[in-house]
Parts: sequence; C-alpha cells; structure tokens
Amino acid sequence: MTTDLAPIAERAAAPADVPLPSGTHGLTWRPLTRDDVPALTRLLNAVEEADSAPFRTSAEEVDDEFEGDWKDHARDTLAGVDADGVIRAYARVNQPPGDARVVRAFLDGAVDPQWRGRGIGRQVLAWETARGRQLLAASGKELPGRLAVFTQDEAEATVRLLHASDFTPVRFYAEMRRPLDIELPPVVVPEGLRIVPWTPELDDQVRLAHNDAFADHWGSEPRTPGEWAQGRSMFAPMWSFVAIDDASGEVAGYLVSGRYEHDWPVIGYKAGYTDLLGVRRAWRGRRLAPALLATVMAAYRADGMDMAELGVDTANQSGAHRLYEGLGYAVFHSSTMFSIEL
Repeated sequence: MTTDLAPIAERAAAPADVPLPSGTHGLTWRPLTRDDVPALTRLLNAVEEADSAPFRTSAEEVDDEFEGDWKDHARDTLAGVDADGVIRAYARVNQPPGDARVVRAFLDGAVDPQWRGRGIGRQVLAWETARGRQLLAASGKELPGRLAVFTQDEAEATVRLLHASDFTPVRFYAEMRRPLDIELPPVVVPEGLRIVPWTPELDDQVRLAHNDAFADHWGSEPRTPGEWAQGRSMFAPMWSFVAIDDASGEVAGYLVSGRYEHDWPVIGYKAGYTDLLGVRRAWRGRRLAPALLATVMAAYRADGMDMAELGVDTANQSGAHRLYEGLGYAVFHSSTMFSIEL
C-alpha cells in the first residue's frame, strides 16, 4: 500500500527514550506481570465503581490481556506501586499486528480513585503516549497512524485529561439492551442460507468472514489468528451462530456472544451479550442480521436471561443503530474513543 504521507517514523515523532513517571507521590514503577492479575482486577473494579460503569472487569479478562505473542509486557506496561506494594496506577500500550489500513496504538491506564487529583493520571497518559509513538514508528507500516483511548462517558476526570492532552473525540459508542420477557421477533432465515451453531471447525472461517464484513467499517482492521484467539475467556459458544450459504458453503454472516456473569450483580439482571455481529457485503440487504439477532435472543431467553445486550458505533454507516432500535433495543450507556491522528 502506498500513501502520500511522510514516513511513519517521522509522523510518529517518537522520543528516543520514555522515562518512567516521576514525582508521583512515592509510587515506584515496574512492568506488569501475570502475577499482578488479582491486584490489577481489584484496581480496575475500584475505578469502574467510582466511574459508575455498568460492568466490572473479571480476573479472567485481565488475564486475557497477557495473551498474544506480539506483546512485550516488559516494555509496554507499567504498574505504579505504593510503599505497601499495592498497585495504585497502571499503564498499557498495545499495537495490534494485523493493522493494514491504519496502524494503531491503543492506550489503556487508570489511577486508583483514592489517589486521584495528584497528577498521576497526567504522567501515566504522557508515558503511554510516548510509548505508543515508539510502537507506531517501529511498526514500519507506511500507513496513517493513530493513538487511541477508549473511555466511559461517566469518567469525567479522564475525559478532561484527554481533552487537555491534545486527544480529540472521534467516535461515539452506545450500549443497547432489549428485554426478553416481551414478544421476540420471528427467526426468518433468508432463502438459500441456514443458521447453524458455532463450532471450533468454523472458527477460522468466521474470523475471515469478520475481516471481510468489517473491511469497510471505520476503525476496524483485519485480525490475525493470534488476535482472534486472544481475549476469549468470556466467549459463549452456546450463544454464537454462523450463517452458511447453501450453494457455496461460505460463511455469509455470524454472531459471537459473551457471557459476563460477573456484571449481573452490578446491572441487576442477567444478560446475554452480542460481542460481534457481521454480514459480508455479498449477502447484505437480505435481512440476515435480524435473523441472527432473533436466533440469539431466543437462545438467551431459553437460558433464562432477562436482557439481550450489544454495543454499536453510533456513526456506523450500515444502519446498525436503526436496525437494533427496530428490534426493540434501547441505549443505556455510552463511551467515546479519543485519538491523535498521525
């Protein structure tokens, strides 16, 4: 791929060194390790509670982040530890290997609510930004570059910090839910297609179908087999489905669900969550997405769930937001992606 952009190493303006945060009220800094999973989970849950997030990150999800042979945890993570050995802040940067249209560095970090207001968050973000620039420069991919941060809209301190640090809100996301104790839509499978349960044998075909289906979606990049396999601890195979074209045997669409039981006490009900839903271009316009959603709603309800949930990019040009509203989903939470475009 060729572009008219300056070389990525030049645009990234990466510093030669990324010094550890300093003046952070006695915190000492070291890389995160897998041994930190319990402590990091406690920190994340404290942050989520303080910011009124309608979820809690599980230890299994935290552990998932240590998967991926492209990650260098010794260089791309930090833990800020107090005098008692308690993690009070963390930072993490990830540059996915499959990026083919925009090379991205995702920045993730937080500060214990009890330690906020001391300038630690600003230092953490500065470290992440500098390390992210290094990773973009080192990618060697002559593509547009992006430093990206996702944040819940209720996290007002984080939102203020991002605005003050030259990050710009570029994409807005909504969490939607639909009660399952009212009439469900009928499952009307388009002619020539069939919807079957997900199986391990279909998984890589689903990955390739996902890459194809999302090739025209803003911010989406192809997932390598390693990226696809990473972060599957909450995957719910019994709630995941694949649409097969009878004539060609190809995967036309798919729906992948997660089971986040640790969130149920927080939200006050049981929910099945649609993590991924996609229909490849050749099969669009035939109402396959509603058929997949109707199929999974029935599966959620059969397993005693109270709600069906999913997330959507509110600017998605496919009309997904309107589709979900038409099926009875309503917004209950929102988040934003901030970025620096390079």
